[in-house]
Amino acid sequence: MKTPEQVLVALQQASSVILATHINPDGDAIGSLLGLMHLLEGAGKKVFAFAEEPVSHSYRFLPGSGQVNTELEQLQLFRERAGKDILCVSLDCGDEKRLGRYSAQLLSISPFMVIDHHRGNDGFGSMHWIEPDRSSTGEMIYDLAVDLDLTITPEVAECLYVAISTDTGSFKYESTSKHTHNIAGYLLGKGVKPAEIATHLYDNYTLGRLRLMQEVLATLEMFNRDRIAIIRVSQNMLERTFTTLEDTESFINLPRSVRSVRVSVFLKEINKGLISVSMRAKGKCDVSVVAAGFGGGGHKNASGFRVRGKSIDQVRDMLVPILEQATS
Repeated sequence: MKTPEQVLVALQQASSVILATHINPDGDAIGSLLGLMHLLEGAGKKVFAFAEEPVSHSYRFLPGSGQVNTELEQLQLFRERAGKDILCVSLDCGDEKRLGRYSAQLLSISPFMVIDHHRGNDGFGSMHWIEPDRSSTGEMIYDLAVDLDLTITPEVAECLYVAISTDTGSFKYESTSKHTHNIAGYLLGKGVKPAEIATHLYDNYTLGRLRLMQEVLATLEMFNRDRIAIIRVSQNMLERTFTTLEDTESFINLPRSVRSVRVSVFLKEINKGLISVSMRAKGKCDVSVVAAGFGGGGHKNASGFRVRGKSIDQVRDMLVPILEQATS
């Protein structure tokens, strides 16, 4: 699968590159960012990997995670030193709002390249490479590396494997293709150990996380003949279990695993008046269409959005009729 020529030329020409991704980055976002960072550094380029918040403890095992910088002042200093010989690359970010509170500063960098696989991405920035049928942004970064003849080191391989495996639900989602598996096989040949990766990702819980999971599962509600499953987490639940929202990662997949469920929904209270909605689907239901109706986005099987000024119950009551129509 060929990387667009303008993307290859821009990456070849720039000596200094800023890499950014979306807020609350998942495995694909962090894996792609770190993987491309290692690739470009290996090619002799100066790279500044930027994120709004520190890398989640779930992904701190990845090589280079300590290089991700959250300081706007450091970003601006890197930009000043680079002058006009600079490129900013947004990875796995479906729209400019998802870049976070520093989106204006990032988008002011020119050229600004977008590499993404979200179906709802309308192509912000000045240069776009968007392939909605791809399993992950990590898969695209692999192809980019091949087209640029960049060296895929064991560090790069580990980052890209995490990107691909997490965004495919461990190779379960419909977007998983023969090409996806071929890439995974190649990365294993570069030294990736799936058992070790799985231990880091899925067998690294704290006791607090387990207790939080118990509380979250107790909130389970079923709708439309058990086709819709909804769970929730509140700030009070986090306080009781001494956990954070980071500890809720992958919880949404638990109700999705029920045979009858077509859509799993996770309602998260970010703070008073701000609710995050995550949706996971299987079968014909396209939750990216549902999310788009609320100003969000994502993929057919995995999408989300945020709502301000409403309680969790109000968001649930607003969403259920739409999902009932989508799953009937």
